[in-house]
Amino acid sequence: MLEVKNICSGYGELKILDNVTIKVDKGEAVAIIGSNGAGKTTLLKTIVGLLIPWKGEIKYNGVEITKAPPYKRVELGISYVPCEKSVFPYMTVLENLEMGCYNRRAREKKEESLERVFQLFPMLKERKNQLAGTLSGGEQRMLALARGLMSLPSLLMLDEPSFGLAPKVVRQFYNTLSLIKEEGISILLVEQKAQYALNFTERAYLLDNGKILLSGTSQEMLNNEYVRKAYLGVV
Repeated sequence: MLEVKNICSGYGELKILDNVTIKVDKGEAVAIIGSNGAGKTTLLKTIVGLLIPWKGEIKYNGVEITKAPPYKRVELGISYVPCEKSVFPYMTVLENLEMGCYNRRAREKKEESLERVFQLFPMLKERKNQLAGTLSGGEQRMLALARGLMSLPSLLMLDEPSFGLAPKVVRQFYNTLSLIKEEGISILLVEQKAQYALNFTERAYLLDNGKILLSGTSQEMLNNEYVRKAYLGVV
């Protein structure tokens, strides 16, 4: 579904990603793990079109999107849920959700999508007229995920969904994410907390200083001695 080949990307003259190659197959959940500053967020921003790579190629379902604008990528089925500043605080929950369905395909199914996300997130239905900025951190993260689903993605990209959340809220979030995965949506998950990501996904890449250091099944990563010591805190 998603093919990223030999991508070099960064900010200004600062190179962050150096010949990064990854792929995500249809219906697959893939993790990108690595320390803070490794380039994980830069990779997602490059895939969604917020950054144009200096070198390399990105294809989605066989269509080259390397230099396509972000809205075109959304229309093709890519949805990006950022880590921070992920909701419009002075808009209601319902208005935030409606912001997720501005592409034509999603607009035509807005009511159906609203019903779907309200089933996944009953709390959002109860608070649909509440300002998003008054929600708790965990509730805002759920709203951002729900808004991402409103665009009817076939690939959902999540940046550090567990960041700043209590363990109980993180478990709830991943339980909901499992239901979304059962619908056949592919997931590309960036997590600094590798344990969560590797227990949820089928495959994983370890990004270190802008380069792919390791790749394999998530179980192989969980059993890898270097990963266990450096990223899982297991000696």
